[in-house]
Amino acid sequence: MKALLIDDERMARREMRRLLEAHPEIEIVGEADSGHAALSLLPTLKPDVLFLDIQMPEMDGFEFVNSMGDHAPQVIFCTAYDAHALRAFEVNAVGYLLKPVDPVRLAAAIQKLNDPAAPEAEAQDETPLRETDRVLLKGEQRTWFVPVRSIYLLQSEGNYTHVFFEGGKVLLPRSLGTLEQRLNLPIFFRANRAQLINTRAITDVIEWFSGGLQATLASGDKVEISRRQAALFRKQKGL
Repeated sequence: MKALLIDDERMARREMRRLLEAHPEIEIVGEADSGHAALSLLPTLKPDVLFLDIQMPEMDGFEFVNSMGDHAPQVIFCTAYDAHALRAFEVNAVGYLLKPVDPVRLAAAIQKLNDPAAPEAEAQDETPLRETDRVLLKGEQRTWFVPVRSIYLLQSEGNYTHVFFEGGKVLLPRSLGTLEQRLNLPIFFRANRAQLINTRAITDVIEWFSGGLQATLASGDKVEISRRQAALFRKQKGL
């Protein structure tokens, strides 16, 4: 597959070239340091996939995607920021890689180019966790080894999940449903379709709209418990 690298940082493009050396199925046919430069290359290079930065001057990655119109190449975003994951999947991106790019996650994204059903990352241990366990959480700049009980909120971002814990937050390339299966513990409760909360982190619960509840966590976050889940919450936690 022919690839075009689009990033305003030369070192980032060089690093992506180095990582792609492990993938002979990917042929790098060009580079661009801006969205405007990349647009001028598309008609002649006809790439199959774009490795695209998001934060770029004049035209960001999403503006670039919108400017391509129909029959656009597939896109793998490569960015230093985790805040755009949901928007990336709304524009049907194949992958969302955080810099510095993890070679394993890059390989999974490349696999998805030809196999949309491929997993986002390496196979994971699916053994249910215990409250006394500790888990590795890999972030953008560092990796934490945290107690399961210190995780107080999980929030879905498409096929990704933000995991909030005492001392930090990470974005994991796993669905909320998958993580919920591993965190099948009495302390965790599915508040709504997009959020899983640690009930020990709840400091206050009030009645909310349409029969739901609103929980305030020790972190200050407020989480709405849907009407259906509120009925279950009252049954489980009431006297």
